[in-house]
Amino acid sequence: MGSVIEAKNLDLTFQTNDGPVHALKDVNLAIDKGEFVSFIGPSGCGKTTFLRCVAALETPTGGTLTVNGMTPDEARRNRAYGYVFQAAGLYPWRTIAKNIKLPLEIMGYSAQEQEERVKNVLELVDLAGFGEKFPWQLSGGMQQRASIARALAFDADILLMDEPFGALDEIVRDHLNEQLLALWARTGKTIGFVTHSIPEAVYLSTKIVVMSPRPGRITDVIDSPLPKERPLDIRDTPEFIEVAHRVREGLRAGHEDDV
Repeated sequence: MGSVIEAKNLDLTFQTNDGPVHALKDVNLAIDKGEFVSFIGPSGCGKTTFLRCVAALETPTGGTLTVNGMTPDEARRNRAYGYVFQAAGLYPWRTIAKNIKLPLEIMGYSAQEQEERVKNVLELVDLAGFGEKFPWQLSGGMQQRASIARALAFDADILLMDEPFGALDEIVRDHLNEQLLALWARTGKTIGFVTHSIPEAVYLSTKIVVMSPRPGRITDVIDSPLPKERPLDIRDTPEFIEVAHRVREGLRAGHEDDV
């Protein structure tokens, strides 16, 4: 298949008034095409920082990082990925359709192609018929689906998601987890997903990257043995519980290293 994202000995140190902060240290990771990879760890462990490096929003201070064989900045210019932030970030004065159109307008797509793409992605995230609504007329979960639709609108192969469901209640979150798996199955995208939730990481992922803080580094990479088809009640199976236990042990070991 080949790696679409590859980090080798990746370091990122921020210089602050209180001295250097080692956000990432010696990170080595390969993500293959079509994988769903979750990053989990405590606050300050570098999960989001790594995603931001992939998106060329932060610049590493050491090592190498490639996206589709290019530098992250080249990949950004080639529209290699869509990015979904923690907050939906929809403009309240634009309709849902016009929010989704925004990157397409900036990229210079024709009016006809904008309409077609908006229609397609609204269907993809089960929001057909909501294009003329404004963000305040939608629930939090629906707003996040609209944000995902916006990231999918220009059909990038990679979808980067920074804890998109963290602020939602558990019932809505479960529903969106199911929908995200269905979306991934339909599109075959490569997904990088940041979360603080062990059940969410295990339920969604083909690979789970466990990280620890000070400095941000990878303590374990777990290839999931779970089948691609995953009803919610798979979380009650011994296989699921075993993977969740390994994630929890990895997180605990990372904290013990800091003591």
